[in-house]
Amino acid sequence: MLVKKYNKVSMLAFRFGMLGIFGQVLGLVLSILMFVQFDGKGFNFFYNTLSELGSYGHSYYAVIVNAGLFFGGLCVVLFCLLSLQVGDSAWSYPFLINLGLAYLAFAAMGLFPINVYHLHIIAMKYFFIFGCISLFSYGLYQLFVKESQRSILTLVCALLAFISMASFLLLPLLELGFTDGDRAFYNEMLVEPSRAEIWWPAIIQWISLTTFLLWTCLVIKSRAVGYYSDEKTN
Repeated sequence: MLVKKYNKVSMLAFRFGMLGIFGQVLGLVLSILMFVQFDGKGFNFFYNTLSELGSYGHSYYAVIVNAGLFFGGLCVVLFCLLSLQVGDSAWSYPFLINLGLAYLAFAAMGLFPINVYHLHIIAMKYFFIFGCISLFSYGLYQLFVKESQRSILTLVCALLAFISMASFLLLPLLELGFTDGDRAFYNEMLVEPSRAEIWWPAIIQWISLTTFLLWTCLVIKSRAVGYYSDEKTN
């Protein structure tokens, strides 16, 4: 009976998690494809940011990406909460808690677009902070799980996501002139006349987002497979 309940919760967690990632990716893809700036130009990953994609008055279809971030983020938070109930190790709790906080901040980015500047910037800042902590915690967690549950692809993706997200937070501190006055990247998310055609804060943001979403998807899948394997073993 306990095993049945365990598997029911784990499957529900898997469904919420995958639904969340699907909603976020769908919202991003649709809004990117339909994005047209008022000067007639389309979306450019080397120049435009996620915040501009969700800016009302700047993007015609901002509501699509903002809804995807909000509802998708909340679904992944539910995945984390449900996964905490069927945790396979005490080491899984820190990474699941911080992953949930990262996606709660991600959902807040959709709820408070760049039009609500200060709240959006705070949400983005904490998305990257909690994202880095969850990735680091995941690395520690992987040291203590069964070898059969380890995935090289997931670990490589986690490493790439950690490097890119940490770069987004820390590069301005090196005073390399990426932004005016070396301000934090998350403060520079709106188009300015001084922005270069190839703008590193935008590029790093998209690399961070892509690798983090991919890593999350792999984590959700691997945990579901792990639950199923444990059931067969038992």
